[in-house]
Amino acid sequence: MSPASAVRVRSAAPWALPGAVAVVLVATVLSMKVGARPLTWSELSTGLLHFTGSRTDFVVRHVRLPRTLCGLLAGACLGLAGAVAQGITRNPLAGPDTLGINAGAAAAMIATMTAGVGSLTGYVWFGFLGGACAAVAVYAIGGSGRDGVTPVKLALAGAAVSALLTAVTSAFVLLDRDLFARYRYWMIGSLARADLATVGQALPFALVGVVLAVALVRRLDAVALGEDAARGLGARPGPTRMAGLVAVVVLAGTATALAGPVVFLGLVAPHAARALVGAAHRWVLPLSALLAAGVALVADVVGRVVIAPEEVHLGVTAALLGGPAFLYLVRTRRVAAL
Repeated sequence: MSPASAVRVRSAAPWALPGAVAVVLVATVLSMKVGARPLTWSELSTGLLHFTGSRTDFVVRHVRLPRTLCGLLAGACLGLAGAVAQGITRNPLAGPDTLGINAGAAAAMIATMTAGVGSLTGYVWFGFLGGACAAVAVYAIGGSGRDGVTPVKLALAGAAVSALLTAVTSAFVLLDRDLFARYRYWMIGSLARADLATVGQALPFALVGVVLAVALVRRLDAVALGEDAARGLGARPGPTRMAGLVAVVVLAGTATALAGPVVFLGLVAPHAARALVGAAHRWVLPLSALLAAGVALVADVVGRVVIAPEEVHLGVTAALLGGPAFLYLVRTRRVAAL
């Protein structure tokens, strides 16, 4: 029996992925058209295909387009990272934010920015290092004691490490007024200063994380069956968890570098995916990425229009949308379906 045949697949699986793709396409169109000033189809097509140098064309090509691409990439990375994190830990509360990875990446990046590094390719490596150190600390704390790693201990360790690292990040920013003024939008989670150069720099890192996650699909299905069953199917749980942790760190670090420490997307998207298609990771991983990318764009659009011409940052609107969704999943007990 293969790992894939041993996990549940819901009848919704065939239409769930096309439906998610449709949602992402609609969200992409909304992200390009809607804002403090809505754009017409003519203005949008002119700005994308026949750039004339007008203010409207500038908004389309240098504001809306990079913002949309950045939201898609960051959301997809967070969705994949959450699905892999929950798979390797068998913990329904695991995610880039709850395991302290986002907080670790943010703390390392802010510290690096304080030292004068300003480009994404410069500080993203420190983001990966910070996220990895935070994940190792959470896993070490959660695995201490005679009973080893448990979902409750991991959740508590993640909350404690995240709180500590958030305090460190706040200390760096509060001690440097220029840094606070420059990066306060990024700490909350925002796409307001996205640009095509940043998206291009982040894309190779995201692709590495995606390849690692896809390579783990069969082993994640085996680990989901338990330690003994995984070994019987030829999947070694220890190396699988280490490889999965690397994938989560790369994906979450890339998303944090792009949009800041956005919460809830990496936690909620995999639960929503499993509610639709079951526990088979060949369906859960792509669906989590698509759902998180679509929600990231929708949350960003809502943030742009709710108090226009001002805007609410992505981190705030994502939490406002993700919180009720997660409560619904908890109420229907679908968070236990790992």
